[in-house]
Amino acid sequence: MANAYEDRTWTSSDGLSLHYRDYSGPARCDGLPVLCMHGLTRNARDFADLARHVAVSRRVIVPEMRGRGQSAYAQDSATYNPLQYVLDVEKLLAELEIRRFVAVGTSMGGLMTMLLAQTKPGRIAAVVMNDIGPEIDPAGLERIAGYVGQGRSYPTWIHAARSMAAVHSASFPDYDLERWLEMAKRTLVVCQNGRISYDYDMAIADPFKEPGNAAPPNLWPAYEALRDVPMLLVRGELSDLLKPETVDQMSARNPAMTSVTVPRVGHAPTLDEPEARAAIDTLLAKV
Repeated sequence: MANAYEDRTWTSSDGLSLHYRDYSGPARCDGLPVLCMHGLTRNARDFADLARHVAVSRRVIVPEMRGRGQSAYAQDSATYNPLQYVLDVEKLLAELEIRRFVAVGTSMGGLMTMLLAQTKPGRIAAVVMNDIGPEIDPAGLERIAGYVGQGRSYPTWIHAARSMAAVHSASFPDYDLERWLEMAKRTLVVCQNGRISYDYDMAIADPFKEPGNAAPPNLWPAYEALRDVPMLLVRGELSDLLKPETVDQMSARNPAMTSVTVPRVGHAPTLDEPEARAAIDTLLAKV
């Protein structure tokens, strides 16, 4: 099937076994592959619906960063930072011999996209930046720091979903219990003891909470490496991470950028919303 995926692994430079989903796409595919990169506490399941949709016409690669999902946990928590994640992804791209691609980056994945562009300008043919930019609102970082790495676990999926709703309801005020259950199953996993826990190494919180480590300083030069690259910026209307003023600056610096606002959603849109999906299809039709 064109939209099926295979679970595969690659090895980081420091010896970690890292996991990715490879949606091979159709047998004959002329479109550039799509690289989807998730946010801080997320994993490959975040892109399940989008990847199946895009894989009807092209290959989709969805890596899980170290310490998330089926990727190995790092012995040194200091390696949980965007620069290291980029090095890990660079190794995967080299192994797959992918020299040019479309990047889809949610939150931290968007930071990685900018860093990848800065490292080798010209290889990214188009970009979807999901609720992230070169400047990050400190209010959003403070909110994330308040819950990342807490290590909570739950006896049932209903308990997990209700806990997520309690933490994130301001970002998704219209979600009902069914939607929260869906979100919980994207984000948590059943552990060996039968409890349901977040699907990441709690140690990712250590470097994140250190001043200046949540994102590399002064990302505008990295963003400039994407100038004139077709770009779709997706912003949640209620986002506390990406200010409208930053969106305006991004647009001014990249004339090839378009943007869409997902109503009644904060950080970050799932990219399954009709507004986001239609805009992504329009972007991909150009490359």
